[in-house]
Amino acid sequence: MGTTEIFLIALTIILAAPYAAWRLLGTDRWAPLVVVQILGGILLGPGVLGAAYPAYYAFVFNPQVIGALNGIAWWAVMMFVFVAGLELDLADAWAHRGETLVTATCALVAPLLLGAAAAAVLLAEPGWVGAKGSYPQAVLGVGMACAVTALPILVLLMEKLGLFRQPLGQRLLRYASLDDVAIWGVLALILLDWTRLGRQGLFLAAFAVAAWIVRKAIQRLALADRWYVALVWLVVVSFGADWSGLHFMVGAFLAGAVLEARWFDLGKLDAMREFLLLALMPVFFLSTGLRTSFGVNGAVVFAAAGVLLVASVVGKLMGVHLAGRILGWKQGEAGVIGWMLQTKALIMIIFVNVLLDKQVITAQTFTALLLMAVGSTALTTPIVRPRLAKLLAPTVH
Repeated sequence: MGTTEIFLIALTIILAAPYAAWRLLGTDRWAPLVVVQILGGILLGPGVLGAAYPAYYAFVFNPQVIGALNGIAWWAVMMFVFVAGLELDLADAWAHRGETLVTATCALVAPLLLGAAAAAVLLAEPGWVGAKGSYPQAVLGVGMACAVTALPILVLLMEKLGLFRQPLGQRLLRYASLDDVAIWGVLALILLDWTRLGRQGLFLAAFAVAAWIVRKAIQRLALADRWYVALVWLVVVSFGADWSGLHFMVGAFLAGAVLEARWFDLGKLDAMREFLLLALMPVFFLSTGLRTSFGVNGAVVFAAAGVLLVASVVGKLMGVHLAGRILGWKQGEAGVIGWMLQTKALIMIIFVNVLLDKQVITAQTFTALLLMAVGSTALTTPIVRPRLAKLLAPTVH
């Protein structure tokens, strides 16, 4: 067979297998399709199905096919991160800055410290820190991965739980939005390259000027033209960030974060996010799965994922409960908010992909973090649903 036919076979597997599993197993109550797709990427990768059936792996995922899939995955994740940046509502966060700052800080710092403490022990062993990463960089990266909230998946879960347009849902969006900005800021700090400091400074200065110009110009365009200009802006900023050594995904987030969702048709913005999740992001999940490695001892990787999952969940719950005490929330709110904010999935996977690309962490560390992200997201809905029902139940006098 030629490369085109094999590519189409790979694409059929990528789209059909996770969807079939999701429908046949009825996982939607505890894990949305996106979680099954991430798991599918891991199972179809070299660490599981590739190890069991090396001939299948060598045939379907040959270098030419992987190259084509990677191109789609890069563009998909660039657009997805761009939309995530675009959907940040920093104005709303600023309007409620006191409560938002306290909650977002507690929700970020506690899991960061607990995750970094776990990472400090784990990464002391050989095989976990990447070839171009230092021990402190890797520890901070893993700690931040434990603190991440996946804003797009949070929106998806809130829609399923009927929270998205509710006051509690809007609070969750504010907290997650502020943490998202901090997360990408820390990533830029981790990737700070003293040999490229001049380039990075030049990029940030040029970006600040260009962002001011684009913000002024895009509001004067017809609604239909804004999308075209926005996509060009996305590519240019992503190129500049990658050229400076910060990684193209940092650029994609910055490109979206400086624009405002209200300048675009919100219905089309929602449709674009759904289209990306439906048609393009499954390829990114598969390309992510192809990068997994269980090293010489798969059991150690699973154990590391378990330790990091506990650090992530416990840290997030501790931080949010502390915020609830400070702000005087009613009983039950901190539990629901904490469990919702510990959702990892997409943004954390994107975050650790960058760390792996830059060789700050190894494929073994990446795999442990990927498994932790899947576990974190799968836990959210079944644990939150009964807590939410109790919280929203009318009080009987």
